[in-house]
Amino acid sequence: MDAKKGTWVRIHNIVLKSEERSPHLPEDTRKVPLEMWVKGFLLNDEANIGDMVEVETYIGRREKGKLVEVNPYYTHSFGKCVPELLYIGRQLRGIISKEGDR
Repeated sequence: MDAKKGTWVRIHNIVLKSEERSPHLPEDTRKVPLEMWVKGFLLNDEANIGDMVEVETYIGRREKGKLVEVNPYYTHSFGKCVPELLYIGRQLRGIISKEGDR
């Protein structure tokens, strides 16, 4: 058992298969299924990765899908520091204050 009822989890679901998608979409978009990933609190008593489950999202919506992650977290960043960007705010304030002196 990977998760018990009430555990924060992430689920995945295929909303539309590629052949069900609108013909008005660009070809590269139309070739792939429309997928959904949702995070929420597990409503099933217990579940394992790969099981079909139901969750309640933080705002109270209920969704069903395949359990793909237990206690998901953010792994993205805004990239590495760009030293040149550190001084833009100070430079701008200096320019604005000089403009105000005119």
